Amino acid sequence: MANFCPIPGQGLQVSPESVPLPSMPLLADDDMGVAVLAGGCFWCTEAVFRRLSGVLNVMPGYVGGEASQANYDAVCSGQTAHAEAIRVSYNPSRLSFGALLRVFFTVAHDPTQRNRQGNDVGPQYRSAIFPLDHRQRTVAESYIRELNDSGAFAAPLVTTLEPSAAFFPAEAYHHAYAELNAAQPYVAAVALPKVEKLEAHFSGLLGTPRP
Repeated sequence: MANFCPIPGQGLQVSPESVPLPSMPLLADDDMGVAVLAGGCFWCTEAVFRRLSGVLNVMPGYVGGEASQANYDAVCSGQTAHAEAIRVSYNPSRLSFGALLRVFFTVAHDPTQRNRQGNDVGPQYRSAIFPLDHRQRTVAESYIRELNDSGAFAAPLVTTLEPSAAFFPAEAYHHAYAELNAAQPYVAAVALPKVEKLEAHFSGLLGTPRP
């Protein structure tokens, strides 16, 4: 087991791999193989989920607002109701919805920060899940309760479960941004440490980054 040292400002108090999977699984036959998750800057969340074995595609984009305002400049204003999000397509026979949620909560972002992730502040950076069917909603609701009861986090999770909404892909230059811009200061300081955390604590889930 890799050593775990909580990072200031992050709510997780234990090693990520010690956090259990949801006790209520979503069986592969009932899993559509697509999840929409929001947890801060999509450069970071995309970088993490692209590394998981079984992931077929990770698309950064905007969800929760209107099509006319689904662009980076407008969403960054925090006035459009969108969240920066990712749409993860995956093979349920190789990677479960529960495993995705475990990585989402323990590695990809801090679910105890409301409407922010570190220095990224605003509702566009909120922690949210957009369940695509009632099964995803039931599993996510149950898991959030379990995590709050577990004491693994220093504060209650603020992750919202929001109605399924249209997902608008982000501009092309955002795709695989962290991988293609590893020397960019924000990527080096914020996104890549999350990938390193994934590699340190969930090496068994790693695969080749997907296009």
